[in-house]
Amino acid sequence: MAAKIPSKLINRINQLAHKQKSVGLTADELAEQQSLRETYLALFRQTFRSNVEMMRVFDKNGKEVTSRKVREIQKQRGLRDD
Repeated sequence: MAAKIPSKLINRINQLAHKQKSVGLTADELAEQQSLRETYLALFRQTFRSNVEMMRVFDKNGKEVTSRKVREIQKQRGLRDD
């Protein structure tokens, strides 16, 4: 399962964004902001991918229509036995 995005990370990104809009950032703060954003995006992608890979999709008639690629990933992870 993917890691949850820590609230400290989000709070610090928001603090730097507000400061950038009001008074500007130093070179160190700009570097920190970039690093935090990259970390956030990596965690977001990991969480999103995990959610999609765990999903099963059904049509109106109850027939499973989950994509073949996702079904294969689920089988590799032991989430399916069909």
